[in-house]
Amino acid sequence: MSHYAGPLLTEPTAQLLLAARKAAAPSWQGSLDLGRTEGTASLHDDHWTWLGQAYPYPGKIKARTIYAWDGDGFEPVSRFAGSLIKLVPTEWGVPTFEIDGIKMLPTSKESPLDDARRKVALVEPRGKVVLDTCGGLGYFAACCLDGGVARIQSFEKNPDVLWLRTINPWSPDPASVAAAGRLHLAQGDVSEQIDTIADGSVDAILHDPPRFGIAGELYSQAFYHELARVIRRGGRLFHYTGSPNKLTTGRDVPSEVAGRLEKAGFNPTLALDGVFATRR
Repeated sequence: MSHYAGPLLTEPTAQLLLAARKAAAPSWQGSLDLGRTEGTASLHDDHWTWLGQAYPYPGKIKARTIYAWDGDGFEPVSRFAGSLIKLVPTEWGVPTFEIDGIKMLPTSKESPLDDARRKVALVEPRGKVVLDTCGGLGYFAACCLDGGVARIQSFEKNPDVLWLRTINPWSPDPASVAAAGRLHLAQGDVSEQIDTIADGSVDAILHDPPRFGIAGELYSQAFYHELARVIRRGGRLFHYTGSPNKLTTGRDVPSEVAGRLEKAGFNPTLALDGVFATRR
């Protein structure tokens, strides 16, 4: 799918744009792509223009919502197909996303992209072939590309999440000059697609699955054996786990995951909000 190239509005951006119009300013300068770049919009009585395209002034803009131009008006970047999937702004500019109101990426202390960067650094992607099991908005992939990865194979099961990636300016575009053919993004369930990956053919793995209650198969002993099969000996893995249910049930998911990875042939240690491991 081609990437969206129009303006993106949030409540603060819309307020600044409307305030500039009210002040009779001839133009407004700021970001219309969630902080990735800055540009100038020309302001007129009944419309504003950006990159040569005219747009009406926005009406009611809700908080915690990102709006994109659909050709007729500014609409929330969300879809409902059994679950409500929504691109959500953050104070860092780089957005997260929610499924049925549940935030999918950590954003309380830093940008989700900066969070991804710290995790990707653990696997040292430069010059390597990397498997990105659950691509999400593509922040792991973006950091791998910036880090000089040779090739990254990324899977994402949910087609609506792939659609969000085409709207989000912080999600890497496989067809971009910056990607240079290194990012291979496929729609698919990695628990099924991993059968197509050859033994010992990847140098590193980034595994950021949904919660255990949603995708338990991605925490299974059988799947960890598959990860051990496709990664070369000495290869590095980072597995995001968070700490779900720790306060309510006392369950220690990171330690459970570390135990299964060890059985599969890894040397695991708890790191950041997950498990880092090397293949024995």
